[in-house]
Amino acid sequence: MARIRLLPSFEGYDKSWIKGDLIAGLTVWAVLVPESLAYAGIAGVSPVIGLYAALPALLLYPLLGSSKHLVVATMSGSAALSASVVAGFAKQGSAEFVALTTALALVIGVLSCVAGLAKMGFLASFISEPVLKGFIVGLALTIIIGQVPALVGIEKPPGSFVEKLVGIVPELGAIDPLTALVGVSALALILVLKRTVPQVPASLVAVVLGIAAVSLFDLADRGLEIVGHIDSGLPRFSIPDVSLTDYLDLIGPAVGVLLIGFAEGLGAAKTYAAKSGYEVDVDRELLGMGAANLGSGVLGGMVVNGSLSKTAVNGGAGARSQLSGMVVAILTAFTLLFLTGLFENLPEAVLSAVVIAAVIELVNFSSIIRLYKVWSSLLGKIYHFAARADFLAAVGALVGVLVFDTLPGLFIGITLSLLAMLYRSSRPHVAQLVRIPFGSSAVWADHGRHPDVPLDPDVVVVRVESSVYFANADHVRDAILACVGDSTRAVVLDAETTPSIDVSGGDMLLLLRDQLRGRGIELLLAKSIAQLRDVVDAVGLENLGTFETIDDAVASVRRP
Repeated sequence: MARIRLLPSFEGYDKSWIKGDLIAGLTVWAVLVPESLAYAGIAGVSPVIGLYAALPALLLYPLLGSSKHLVVATMSGSAALSASVVAGFAKQGSAEFVALTTALALVIGVLSCVAGLAKMGFLASFISEPVLKGFIVGLALTIIIGQVPALVGIEKPPGSFVEKLVGIVPELGAIDPLTALVGVSALALILVLKRTVPQVPASLVAVVLGIAAVSLFDLADRGLEIVGHIDSGLPRFSIPDVSLTDYLDLIGPAVGVLLIGFAEGLGAAKTYAAKSGYEVDVDRELLGMGAANLGSGVLGGMVVNGSLSKTAVNGGAGARSQLSGMVVAILTAFTLLFLTGLFENLPEAVLSAVVIAAVIELVNFSSIIRLYKVWSSLLGKIYHFAARADFLAAVGALVGVLVFDTLPGLFIGITLSLLAMLYRSSRPHVAQLVRIPFGSSAVWADHGRHPDVPLDPDVVVVRVESSVYFANADHVRDAILACVGDSTRAVVLDAETTPSIDVSGGDMLLLLRDQLRGRGIELLLAKSIAQLRDVVDAVGLENLGTFETIDDAVASVRRP
């Protein structure tokens, strides 16, 4: 086995980078602390667990991960997924719920490390970008609606987005004025600061002002809910007290959480690697994420993954390596040792405001509308409903999350995406070509895009815009035969856009040749590539007329 290099982001480190890394670390810490406290609340556990998770993640990811900029810590999406998974096993607020939350991080850590060692990073590709977009929008809306009760001081209903929404509406008349004032003011402050002075850590400002308001005006005595006691000190090494059966039961849902978290973190890592001119290793990213989750699990934390928002803060503040993440870890440890008492007076409404402000940017309907606009009349004619396959997959994931829950929504989106892909693959476009002028020569183009150019009644030229295999062979044959007329003398198959063919496809061509010959029509092949040619020869079509160009094939038909 090849030796695994440690601390790859420090290779070629220049001393001149230190200042930028230190400033970036301080900046990220100002964002990470309030968000970690808030995201732990989304996961249904004590706020301090968010810091317990961030500390080992920030230290262990740099050992194996390949990104110089990625910040690995708690995330709103993974926190919501964690809460959804664990709620199926234990009641929120119980000791078992906390233990299973930590156990889930351990299971994800093991799965991620195994996947990384087995070079399985390609699996992230099975979550298409449209599915991820729809899923994230649905997840963000679910998180937001889940934070509204704490923001305005009403009872929080359980269930999916729809169930929460239905439960919240009747409660709006019972809003607590003080809680709503503090929560809505904090949310407005964060949003305004982010828009007007983005370099200021808006969440930290809101947190500090919220704590100050509670202390100065005795708001806790007036009924305002606050975080309350937070244990100080560093987390201790321990294995969650859950059974082997519980660990095994968590494996299935953990795969879904891992895929989503990894895909999101990988996207952030690739974005900043491209900006800085280096490459990220997908399998090393799995190892780094696995180490981060294992560290979180053994120190009583929760699921962690790469954060696009905090990575953006890190890169924007001048980070050049994972030294910035280690600086954040040191400052987080300092917070746990000496500053937790300050956060005990933090209003729950302010924490909710921090969460809402962090995820509201993810409610990006314009990205889904853009998917809807990727369409043309020709695509609609060819693929029908599947012409908007990406849009359907995104909407499926979005609606699935809102109606059913997070993981079901994810799998609905993936399933729709795969079904649409299979449908389009099984019904490839078979274009009938016409010869059109192009500069001083001519090219063969789809008649569907040039309907004004008349078709040649004697020689039918067709192009299959796909590989030909068992699932689409009959469709291809039928589409070619539909182009043949009474006066047709030959069919020329332009094979340039058919990169491969299986035995079923080869047998189909054999049958098609015989059917055409029965009608006095010759089947010819133009511009075939090696893979297709090998299969064609193997199934008994070695004597099929083959030509370098379509023009050569057509000319052979016209020779006396």
